[in-house]
Amino acid sequence: MLKIAVMISGGGTDLQSIIDACQAGKINGTIELVISNRQKAYGLQRAQKAGIETAVVKKNDTLIVSMLKERNIDLVVLAGYLAILTDELIDAYPNQIINIHPSLIPSFCGAGMYGMHVHEAVLNRGVKVSGATVHFVSSEIDGGPIIKQVACDISDLDKPEDIQARVLEIEHRILPEVVGLYCDGRIKVENGRAKVI
Repeated sequence: MLKIAVMISGGGTDLQSIIDACQAGKINGTIELVISNRQKAYGLQRAQKAGIETAVVKKNDTLIVSMLKERNIDLVVLAGYLAILTDELIDAYPNQIINIHPSLIPSFCGAGMYGMHVHEAVLNRGVKVSGATVHFVSSEIDGGPIIKQVACDISDLDKPEDIQARVLEIEHRILPEVVGLYCDGRIKVENGRAKVI
């Protein structure tokens, strides 16, 4: 079984979806560590309730890399982690860090596009379809190989909170699915493109 670390900043609903999938035997891996850059992130309580080790680390990727290496982590999952990773961390885990983004990359992504900012921008632009993307993390913000995307119709919605809720349903479905595929060795990156085999 692969060893997984999850990095969070907030409520941890995406984290919970992975915890639930692990407990249901749908992922051939175990969450060994949950790291937050915010002391009061509710996701830390979710992890502790599930008996998972937690840590709060702010702006210190050198320490994070050390913690991950000490625990022989195979996969790092960014699940609502609202900080930009340094090259030190990215280079330590090439194509071993995945992120969930609340839009259909390459739309509404990059610097400043996170959380509710994404859904507000989607609403203001008047797009009719949004969704979620799981991708590998690279040095380009939201620019790594895309693993999975699922779209949803949002033409009937007029509040960013409602768009967020609909997109979250997709996130909670596809993030554990991709983690499971990774743990089964079914994701390969060739020529900058991620493929499920």
